[in-house]
Amino acid sequence: MSSVAPRALARRLKALREDRWPDAGLTQAQLARAFGGVSISLISSWENADRPVRPPTRRIEAYATLFATRRSLDGEVHLLPVEDLTDEERDERKDLLDELLWLREGKEKEVAPAETGAADLWTFDDPEQRITIVCAPLPEKYRRNLSYADPESADFVSLYTYADPDALIELFGHLRARNPDNPVAFRTSDELTADEFTSHLVLLGGVDWNTVTKVVINRVDLPVAQVGRADDAEHGGFRVQEGGRSKLIEPRLDEQGHLVEDVAHFYRGVSPFNRKRTVTVCNGMYGRGTLGAVRALTDGRFLDRNTAYVRERFGGEESFSIISRVPVIGGQGLTPDWTLEENRLHEWPEAAG
Repeated sequence: MSSVAPRALARRLKALREDRWPDAGLTQAQLARAFGGVSISLISSWENADRPVRPPTRRIEAYATLFATRRSLDGEVHLLPVEDLTDEERDERKDLLDELLWLREGKEKEVAPAETGAADLWTFDDPEQRITIVCAPLPEKYRRNLSYADPESADFVSLYTYADPDALIELFGHLRARNPDNPVAFRTSDELTADEFTSHLVLLGGVDWNTVTKVVINRVDLPVAQVGRADDAEHGGFRVQEGGRSKLIEPRLDEQGHLVEDVAHFYRGVSPFNRKRTVTVCNGMYGRGTLGAVRALTDGRFLDRNTAYVRERFGGEESFSIISRVPVIGGQGLTPDWTLEENRLHEWPEAAG
């Protein structure tokens, strides 16, 4: 890494403190208290252009949040919850976050920070490496009497043979936009080749239909197991281990059998097939849960705050998991906001303390 970019980051952090609101006279001690668990000497090391020290990502996010709004100075200097920021403040936070992460990664700023996607969990840092989305094939019984799913029909459309096509379309476009130099492909689980198993894998749908999801969940260290809808629970669910006890997190249906709340599972970890690649599972008990797991990190209204929550909550963890509610209103699944505690039904690893 060039020594220029770390010095540029140090100068930028110092300029934010001294020049963003010059009348406030913001001190290193105030920043240290606002960030919590940070010493004044550590703040000083981040601002030292002669011998720069790179702050961890979660502290960069704290800088972006604090300096996104003058309201951070109301009373004692403090960080506002990201969900409490106005739309304008969130835009300012995103611009700052992109810029600071860009500098932190040792890049010069010839390319606009907003184009890098640096804060997006769907941006992979190894250009040209393959990304493979794996869906379940739609079971034969659901293809019957559907000419579009019949290969012998003149109207055949291969996408009709895929389960969770709405989640696939949502994610495929986002991945292509964020990773323009990476080949992005999608397959059904029965089409996956040996080489594709060792690429970055993104698995859509659960163990009932997606056999690759079942294989991966059985191979990773994760205290979450999916109970299929045909197993020991009427509508299935996610069985988790909490405090040495087992708990089943289930979807909710009304008396007429209409889905009113699905549950979404998002898992990211090191691939069990290639330690230099990742595996991501976006899963639900029904299709709206799977789509909700995807949209938590693609929906422009929630992407920034959910990404910031993940980075703050899990830090440098190689593997993490979130199970969240997906309310269903008028037949439509709503994007889960992970910054709301009542939406998060289970998290792994458990928070320190």
